[in-house]
Amino acid sequence: MAQLGASLKIFTSHRVIYGDTDRMGVVYYANYLRWFEKGRSEFLRQIGLPYKTIEAQGFHFPVTEVSCRYFKSAHYDDLITIATQLTSVGHASLRFDYIISREGDTSSLASGSTKHACVDVNGRIKRIPGDLTQRLAKVLITPTQST
Repeated sequence: MAQLGASLKIFTSHRVIYGDTDRMGVVYYANYLRWFEKGRSEFLRQIGLPYKTIEAQGFHFPVTEVSCRYFKSAHYDDLITIATQLTSVGHASLRFDYIISREGDTSSLASGSTKHACVDVNGRIKRIPGDLTQRLAKVLITPTQST
């Protein structure tokens, strides 16, 4: 679901499965990075740019940098929300910001960001094509607009 207005934020739900957790029923820390990817994929799909469409044009956006700050643990069977925003479009890079929360709870479980390079099918860094840049710029969130 997209939130429109001064900013665009895509919300993606995920039910924590047993395989997401450790022996204590607490979500394993690396799974938050998988949820960032899920949020990012849904963000692109919701704005009409499924990642498969980008790949079909001969471009990929591998993660070149990631950060994640953990505040509270998620547990087995929690219903979580991944809020995803595009916060930067450079000549050859993108940045997404994320907030993960438990549905029905106003506090964050984790927040983070990923930076992505634009590369061709041979892994060479390339400028993001103009039409793609224009489409992404329409949903770009500047840091002063972030919520």
